[in-house]
Parts: sequence; structure tokens; C-alpha cells
Amino acid sequence: MGNSRILLYPVSVIYGLITSLRNFLYNTGILPAVEFSIPVICVGNITVGGTGKTPHTEYLSDLLRKQFRVAVLSRGYKRKSVGFRIVTPDSLVSDTGDEPLQISRKFPDVLVVVDRNRVNGVRKILEIQPETEVIILDDGFQHRRITPGFSILLSDFERLIIRDHMLPYGNLRESISNIRRADIILVTKTPADISPINRRLVVKEINKAPYQNLYFTSIKYNTPAPLFPKTEPSNTNPDLTKLYGAGIVLVTGIANPLPLKDLIDSTAGEVIHLHYPDHYNFREKDLQSIYEAFNRLQSPVKYVITTEKDSVRLKEFSNIAEPIKSAMFYIPVGIYFLNDDSNEFDNLIIEYVRKNKRNNRISEI
Repeated sequence: MGNSRILLYPVSVIYGLITSLRNFLYNTGILPAVEFSIPVICVGNITVGGTGKTPHTEYLSDLLRKQFRVAVLSRGYKRKSVGFRIVTPDSLVSDTGDEPLQISRKFPDVLVVVDRNRVNGVRKILEIQPETEVIILDDGFQHRRITPGFSILLSDFERLIIRDHMLPYGNLRESISNIRRADIILVTKTPADISPINRRLVVKEINKAPYQNLYFTSIKYNTPAPLFPKTEPSNTNPDLTKLYGAGIVLVTGIANPLPLKDLIDSTAGEVIHLHYPDHYNFREKDLQSIYEAFNRLQSPVKYVITTEKDSVRLKEFSNIAEPIKSAMFYIPVGIYFLNDDSNEFDNLIIEYVRKNKRNNRISEI
């Protein structure tokens, strides 16, 4: 690590002391936290950067909506609106943020709302939809003003929280000792072919508490879907496993596009990658860059492929020209549990919601 990076270490120590004091005040009750009368499940992390919160929130939403009335509460990162907002499939990204809008479009039967003030958000949910049976807090692990009944902490396999350091020297937003607040630890983006011995080494390194459950999940890329669907699409949906010889303009505005880039590189014949920052707000000049890249492709069959999150923003452009418009697809992302642990995880979540009429810690049941 370079000397300039090491100079940040004293700052990270100060930052760590500040966050530790804040957590101490909440842990001791000096700063009050609010509990609600229905199950509240928190999904979050303690690191900067993508750990897969949205696909895991979607997994929970899909699991629970089949038996319960579900609401999802997010702060709506990078939205331009303020206060409490209900998200609908017709909402604008500027009003809701990209990830809440993605969830609403995928599960229109789930109430999705945004509010930076999570306490107010829960109260408003219970006011407008009193029959709500469970609330999922998206990215709420650091939001200590609410005491969730059940906390799920995510850690990227490639950047395990126990190997990290406090900001700005590392990527941690609070001390790793706070993993003890989690009821479940999910090691996300795990290689599908991880060996049993390597899995055991990670479990040992994390050293979970007896009341905690630990599972490994991996990302799955589903069949590409047209960005602008038509009754009779002029372009056949590309098969990710059969892109031999095809030309691809890959457009990404996510924290870590490398796994998707590797997948596309391993199948496509020609790839131009246009990489933008996470939650990037696309502009007209970016469309021009996509046009130019598409026209540079030499392959007779070519596509523009983007992520599901980026598709939410790109869909708001109504002036994309043909034939590029019909060649634009996004790749839906999901998660799956390794080692056949999905049934155990699902049952734990469902039983928590079914049994709890108020927010009791799962470890106290």
C-alpha cells in the first residue's frame, strides 16, 4: 500500500472513534431507537461499495410476498426529491432512485417507498397500508434510529469485512465488531466453484457468534430482456451462452462491473465496454458514445447490453434511434444459495415473520 494511502490511517482511527461512540450511545439507550409492532427486516452492509443489497432485497421480497403483505423502505439514493415518496412502476428515477424503482417494476404487488427518515417512512407505511405484515429496510444497517427485529449483513466474498479497515484508509463505515448486531451474515458474490475447505476457512475467519447463521450466496445472470420491448421485437433475445462471434457494447454504471464483463468477454466475439460510476445519471452525450461504439463493432450480429440497474435510467430516454433501440438489452440479476442452504434460510425468514407480532430479536426467540 502506497505511502499516500497510509497517511489516511490516522483519519480512519478518528472516524472509527466517532462511529464507535455513536454505536455506544445507541447500544446503551442514551440515544433512543424506535421499535415497531410488526416484523422489520434490515438488509445492509458496513462497507462502501456494492455487496449485492438490491438482488438480496428482491429475493426477500419475492419470498415473502407469496405469504405476507410486504413493504420495502429505501432512502432512494441519489434521488432529487425529498421526504416520503411512494414508488410505482411509472415513477421517475429522479424522484425515487434507481434501485427502488427497479424493485417496484419487478414486484408491482409490493409497496415500495423512499424516505431518508426511516422512522417516518415506517410510520407512513403503516398509515397508508395498515395491513402491512412485514417491512424490509433496504440498506438500513447503519440506521440505528430503528431497532429491526431481524438483521441481515452482507459481505462481498472478494472484500470480506473482517479483512478491511475503517474509512478512508479502507472501506468500512463502522467497526467490524458491529457484525454482532446481525442475525444472519451472507457472504455474497461467492465463486460458484468454491471448495468446501475454502468455505470452512472463511467461516472460521469470520468467527460468527453462536446465535448467528452464516450462508454463502452467488450471483446469477438471467436471460437478457429487451430494454424497449415490442409486440414483435426486431431483434432476437441474445443467449449469454451462445454469443460466439457477436459484437457487444457493454454499458455499466455499477460499483463492480468486472464479473459481468468477464462473463461477456468469455462468450462474445467482440466487446466494447463503456464503464460509468455507480448510480450514474446518463446524459445525451452518453447516448452518443453508445451510438459510436455500436457503429465501431465489426460483427454482423451486435447488441448493446447493460445491467438491470442501468436499464432503469436508460429507459427514460425516448429518443434512442433504430436499429440501436431494438438491439438494447439488460441482464436481470438474481442470487442463489450455495450448499443447498436456501430452504434453511427461507424457513428462518418465514418463521420469523409468522411468529413475531412485535420486533423481538431472532436470537431471543
